[in-house]
Amino acid sequence: MAAVACLLVAACRGGGTPFPQSTGLAAEQTLKFPILHDFGSLDPGVSDAETDTEIGQNMFDNLVKFDNNLNLIADLATTVPQPSADGLTYTFQLRHDATFSNGDKFTSRDVLYSWNRAVAMQGAYASNLSAIDGYMSASANTATGAALEALLEKKDPSVTLTGLSAPDDFTVKVRLTSPAGWFLPAIAVAGVTGSIVDQNVVKNDFDNWWTKPETAVGTGPYKMAARMPDQSVEFVAVDSWWGSPKPTVKKVHLDILGDASAAIAKYEQGAYDIYGYGGFSNAPITDILRIQGTPSEKEQLLIRPKVSTTFVSFNMIADSKRQARGPFSLDQGQSAHDLRLAFALAVDKKKLATSVCSDIACTAATGGLIPKGLTGYMGDGQDPLGKYDPAKARQLLLGADPNGAKTHGLTFTYDAGNPINKATAEFLQSQWKENLGVQVDVQSAPYTQFLRARLNGQYVMSRDGWKADYDHPEDWFDNLWGQLAGCPDSNCTSGYDTKAYDDLVARADAEPGDLAMADYKKLNQMLIDDVVYIPLFYANGSFLFKPYVRGAGTNNFFDFHWNEIQLLSH
Repeated sequence: MAAVACLLVAACRGGGTPFPQSTGLAAEQTLKFPILHDFGSLDPGVSDAETDTEIGQNMFDNLVKFDNNLNLIADLATTVPQPSADGLTYTFQLRHDATFSNGDKFTSRDVLYSWNRAVAMQGAYASNLSAIDGYMSASANTATGAALEALLEKKDPSVTLTGLSAPDDFTVKVRLTSPAGWFLPAIAVAGVTGSIVDQNVVKNDFDNWWTKPETAVGTGPYKMAARMPDQSVEFVAVDSWWGSPKPTVKKVHLDILGDASAAIAKYEQGAYDIYGYGGFSNAPITDILRIQGTPSEKEQLLIRPKVSTTFVSFNMIADSKRQARGPFSLDQGQSAHDLRLAFALAVDKKKLATSVCSDIACTAATGGLIPKGLTGYMGDGQDPLGKYDPAKARQLLLGADPNGAKTHGLTFTYDAGNPINKATAEFLQSQWKENLGVQVDVQSAPYTQFLRARLNGQYVMSRDGWKADYDHPEDWFDNLWGQLAGCPDSNCTSGYDTKAYDDLVARADAEPGDLAMADYKKLNQMLIDDVVYIPLFYANGSFLFKPYVRGAGTNNFFDFHWNEIQLLSH
């Protein structure tokens, strides 16, 4: 119950915490926690996995960042800039006191190099910089490694963002192609393309500089001190770090373990101070249930909403190029709409979350497409598609498909590998059979094959989902539906695209503040009215914190930073 209660407060750890009052710090300030696999890359130009970004945020800084309450604040910039009157230009004034961990001075030159390099490398988060003028040209670069570094060194136009300039050592001007209210949240994402690297170091070993302690250089409060790939890694505080609060924890030791239950067991035995940090909060449900039932441990548990939503997508494309449109496509009008709504209302989302997640790994998605805690969440129970109404579902089905011909032979497809996907598919199958009398077959496919086929419209119904890149609704509505997502011909799960949707997306993306939020709310309502998705569940993370750990915690997006943590005497 303590874990459930934590869902109802803003921070639960790290602000208004239940930790005892400080009676002094522990003499040994070494923080220890496990991660379950090694980094993909700590290079912000290509970092992708959650582990990469959770660790990288302690080594690298951005011009602006999110605080623990997901407010946008200054980081390497002195203030969060406002756009020019036309919404196209941002001017960043940089700190004069920031340095890299090797002592190199941070200047505007590093910003230009880092961002041009990230766009040219085209890593997973490169599009976070796509609002900047010249992105399309620079992103078309094909050079890699030393060849790319040579182009960057001479500021070759093929790898240079034309909208990025530095009038002096401590000023950066950014010109956008068009107004983009999401630009600042996108460049604030820690550990990826908005983060700043040191050209003096990177140029000497373009691809592998981050792998060695002596060259893994950033402007953050910690630097790598030792690394044994697939075994362990150790970081130490940078004594001269320019920021605040200054690190109390002097060392951070990570063991790389392949077994989550074994890692939790070692935490319980006292080997670790935290479990769940470093991108591994998807703890085994059986372990969490056991801990919830253990009086001496349950107060150490935090279950926290994260940033992903799982939903069902229909094939809605009205395009003969798609081979498996089925009965749900837009060109079939009201009957297809009513069928989609029938399949949505026939699913008990709360029962689903209990059945497949034990209300731990996930919670029912009843508040709209965007998860609770993020900008754009509609509110608990406010999404009509999240409701359960089997009587209405049956009525809609009978009106749209009185003889069962349209819904005969349907198949729901999911990607294999995650046991929750299989359990979810089987739950949906049973709900549709019980509440609609419709037999839907279920099938799985390997993830890469599944994703390719889904994006090419080969499934009539399929598991779908999205994990937010940054805290702005644009990240959802641009990337999943409409022309910006590639509809109707490719790279779009459902093929849903209307002129009304495209026009409203374009308007919202260019608007500031409250105007944009009002239009993004209308976009979610448009998706609801057209029954574009069946909301299923939001993901949760599970964390364990020893009682003597002060200042540790998490929000939807990231673990609280290591320099905020103190280890009390124990």
